[in-house]
Amino acid sequence: MEKAVVENKQVIFKGYIVGIPKETDMEIRAGSKFKVEAPKGSGAFVVKNLYLSCDPYLRGRMRDFRGSYVPPFVPGSVMEGFGVARVLESDNPNFKPGDLVSGLTGWEEYSLIQKTDHLRKVEQNDMPLSYYVGLLGMPGFTAYAGFYEVCAPEKGNHVFVSAASGAVGQLVGQLAKIHGCYVVGSAGTSQKVDLLKNRLGFDEAFNYKEELELDAALKRYFPKGIDIYFDNVGGAMLDAALLNMRNYGRIAVCGMVSQHSQSDPQGIHNLYCLVQKSIRMQGFLQHNYQHLHARFLEDITGLYKQGKIVYVEDVNEALESAPAAFAGLFSGKNVGKQVVRVANE
Repeated sequence: MEKAVVENKQVIFKGYIVGIPKETDMEIRAGSKFKVEAPKGSGAFVVKNLYLSCDPYLRGRMRDFRGSYVPPFVPGSVMEGFGVARVLESDNPNFKPGDLVSGLTGWEEYSLIQKTDHLRKVEQNDMPLSYYVGLLGMPGFTAYAGFYEVCAPEKGNHVFVSAASGAVGQLVGQLAKIHGCYVVGSAGTSQKVDLLKNRLGFDEAFNYKEELELDAALKRYFPKGIDIYFDNVGGAMLDAALLNMRNYGRIAVCGMVSQHSQSDPQGIHNLYCLVQKSIRMQGFLQHNYQHLHARFLEDITGLYKQGKIVYVEDVNEALESAPAAFAGLFSGKNVGKQVVRVANE
């Protein structure tokens, strides 16, 4: 039987960049023809993309640098990232038409998935599908592994989270509260500060843009010092946190969004605090903790269904909105996890 041919709208990466990503670094290509067929013997399958995830790490793939844990995009090619999709055609016995999957896919309406190792089936339950690129996806697992494995929390610890209303930070703060910690978050607007305190349950929160001195701000919220700093931003905030850590404190370095736009990143000035206070500072990647993934899904799904955690999303409609949604991450336009809904089922 002749396979269907559909039009496939795509987001194309135009070329390597310096500085903050802009909407114009990407372009929409409409009218491409796509055959809904998985070649025999390929082990591949065809999907219809439903949700795409906008994540800061993609900035690293927009530069001509091959020394990272993930390779750069190829200029003129389709962008890719984490998504949720429906299988349409399959030459893979593990994935059948109708299955829902999460993992790396193209920023396009339809994709042929050939690297299938890291895709997971999404079990049909009453969790929102978009959560599989957020709360139950890479950001959620990053928060879970980073907090429990890297931060080694103890009840009563004083916890500071930067970029606290983002995809990762909002869950870290809530897990810390459930663990019995005192939790303060920083964010970049009064709306986000209000969200942290009144919806996400943080003990305190502040707008870092309104603080003349970050060191003084942290001393105000942590007069006895910080046990755990979950760092999503690096730069001046990390420097200030180092000055305010307690003895034997832990710093989980998850991201450095303040440095993504800089071709000459800032150095950190207060690293000697690591020695003075016996602080452990560790970078990490969520894929190093895959042995915990099943437990993560069970724990977080349970907490969500019990009403013990909430998750805030910022959903843009249609593939055409993806470039603006992604660029907006770097000016703080999003409130919560930034998602693009490509199609409604």
